[in-house]
Amino acid sequence: MTSRRDILHRLTAAASPLYGAEEARQIAEMIVCAKGGITRGELLTEPMRELEIEGIDSIEADIAAWRPVQYIIGSAEFCGLDIAVREGVLIPRPETEELVDLVRREVRADARLLDVGTGSGCIAVALASMLPEAEVWGLDISAEALAVAAENCRRHAPCVRLVEGDALGDFASLFDCRFDAIVSNPPYIPRSDCGSMRANVTHYEPHTALFVDDDDPLVFYRSIAQRGRQLLVEGGRLYFEIYEHAADELCRMLADMNYAEVGAKTDFRGKQRIVCATMISTGR
Repeated sequence: MTSRRDILHRLTAAASPLYGAEEARQIAEMIVCAKGGITRGELLTEPMRELEIEGIDSIEADIAAWRPVQYIIGSAEFCGLDIAVREGVLIPRPETEELVDLVRREVRADARLLDVGTGSGCIAVALASMLPEAEVWGLDISAEALAVAAENCRRHAPCVRLVEGDALGDFASLFDCRFDAIVSNPPYIPRSDCGSMRANVTHYEPHTALFVDDDDPLVFYRSIAQRGRQLLVEGGRLYFEIYEHAADELCRMLADMNYAEVGAKTDFRGKQRIVCATMISTGR
C-alpha cells in the first residue's frame, strides 16, 4: 500500500536538492493535494490513507528538471481563485495580488478597466470577480496566452472581454471607449539578470513576458503610458507592477509625460513594486 505520506516524502526528496527542505515540502504538498484530489487538511490529518497518483515517476522527473509546480499541476492560486496556467503564460505572483488589491480599493465599483499584457488573465479575472459591476478588458499579443485567459474567464468571470493586441503598438485604436484605469504587469526584468535567476523560471516561463533589453528597460511602460493619454478618462489612473530598482526612473518619465500624482508603493517585502499615476488634461 502507498500512503499519502509515502508520496509526500518521495516528492519532497525529489525537490529538496533544488529548493531546500521547507520549499520542497510546500511543493510536494501542492502536488499531492492537486493530483490526489484532497485538501491540505486531509493530507495532514490522515497521512496514512492509501493514495495512488497517476504518472508519479513523470512528476518526480519534472520536479528534478526544475519544472515549476504550477505547470505540473496546471494551476496557481491567485487572489483566492484557482487560475489555470501552462507553459506559454507567466505564473501569477503574490506581488501582483497587491497590485490587484490596490486597484480594487481605489476605483469605483462600476469602473471600466483595462489589463494590458493580461497573460493568464489573472489580473482581469480577479478584478472582475472582486468588482462585479465593473467592465473589464484584457489585452495580450499572444494567442496562446489569450486561450488560457479565456479558460480562466469562463471559469471565474465570463464578463471579461479579451482583445488581441500589442502593448508596444497602437492598441488604443482597438477600443471605442475610454477607461477609468489601466493596469499592467508588463515585462520588466533586465536580460542581464537572467543568469542569476533559478531554472524553474528561466527554463520554462516565457521570456517575452519576463525580460526587456537593458538599454531600454521602460519600453513597455512608455508605450502603455502613451496609449493611456488616449484611452484614460480625465482623472483616470495607471497602475503598474515594476522592477524594484526602476521606481525613480519610471516616476520621472510619467511626470515628464504630464501625469499627475505619480508615486511608488512598497510591497509586503518592503520593495518598491507598484507605481501609480493620474491622467490630467494638458489643455492642448
